[in-house]
Amino acid sequence: MNFTQNEKISQVTNETLVVGIDISSEIHYVRAFDWRGIELTQTFKFESTSYGFKQMLEWLEETCKSNNKTKIIIGAEPTGHYWFTLAEYLKENNIKFVFVNPMHVKRTKELDDNHPSKNDRKDPKVIAKLVTEGRYLIPYIPEDIYAELRVANESRMRITSEIVAIKNRIQRWFAIYFPEYTRVFGSWECDSSIEVLRNCPLPADVMSLGAEAINQLWREKKIRAVGIKRAKALIETAKTSVGVKNGTNAARFEMSMLIEDYLIKKEQEARIIEILETLCIQVPNSEKLLSIKGIGILTVASFFGEVGDIRRFNSSKQIQKLAGLAIANNESGKHRGKAGISKRGRKLLRCILFQAITSLVLHSPEFRYLHHYYTTRINNNPLKGKQSKVALCCKLIRVFYAILTKGVEYDSEKLISDIVRPEITA
Repeated sequence: MNFTQNEKISQVTNETLVVGIDISSEIHYVRAFDWRGIELTQTFKFESTSYGFKQMLEWLEETCKSNNKTKIIIGAEPTGHYWFTLAEYLKENNIKFVFVNPMHVKRTKELDDNHPSKNDRKDPKVIAKLVTEGRYLIPYIPEDIYAELRVANESRMRITSEIVAIKNRIQRWFAIYFPEYTRVFGSWECDSSIEVLRNCPLPADVMSLGAEAINQLWREKKIRAVGIKRAKALIETAKTSVGVKNGTNAARFEMSMLIEDYLIKKEQEARIIEILETLCIQVPNSEKLLSIKGIGILTVASFFGEVGDIRRFNSSKQIQKLAGLAIANNESGKHRGKAGISKRGRKLLRCILFQAITSLVLHSPEFRYLHHYYTTRINNNPLKGKQSKVALCCKLIRVFYAILTKGVEYDSEKLISDIVRPEITA
């Protein structure tokens, strides 16, 4: 649920215990205040264990009892992944947990002592002060199928990143030891190339093995589309290679490890994609999103993983803000600066949407038409290519929101007719 700042401030009353907590990997520090900012107890610290959480809960109950408080709001900074376990424990005990912006903490901490120092005991006070002023956000913790999708999608993104890193290291290896290799194979990732790299990665290894033996390797693995002609071309290329000839034993072992890592990661990628596909189809109306030409199962699964249950939003503009696509104006008096997107929110969601639009502009006639219109319109300032894609990202959010919340079918004609075109209405 989204609240205005006035609504957030009104939730902090005379009966509310406002707690600031500095979260770390092992020890957490907390300080308790009333709604006016008066500290009620000494600083308390506890470990990030079940026993420590129980100690913290007992401390909260004792503090509330001794100060006649009936409600608790705990504020914290989103410090990486260390807050996950604490947030779930507080949720199980019906204690409200909120986030404050780390930048706000950094800029506010000097108000008390005019000193930029940072420590575990100072930060909780600053955090609690921001909570009493209503400068906080309520974190969304996905549950059920949406929690599964988020974890699975984060795993996929990590695996994809690791595959890219391995590919870059292999390209570096080629540039040093066998620069001409990629001229023989259209892609070193094909099965025939992988088999060669496993058995004879260096030019000297290729020449030592010979064309007939290389061709036999492919036949034994039942690899098609290559034969003796390709093997001879590889031999000729190896003869004239300018690759480095020192340190070949270590280089051979390095390529063996890289190929092994690459194949393992590709297998993991295939398994996590299968899991994502199974999870994605369980979300209501997800199959209707897949009817959009250019939208695949990974895009939809990634969208759900980042957004969670879309029913928690009152409008598509809230998702636009979550993705950091809200327009940030730059105006002061008569000055009118350039407007841009805020880039505040979930970076991965913004990346997913932009990649989806790039695909849609290529494969979807209606999105291609809109992109062309935005970049060539006459009676309104035409947009640049990236600006047009950002506008289409916002349009795609509205389409997804309507389909998922209302259960309607995707209508390409309505997509185009919804765009206001002054040159037509004039």
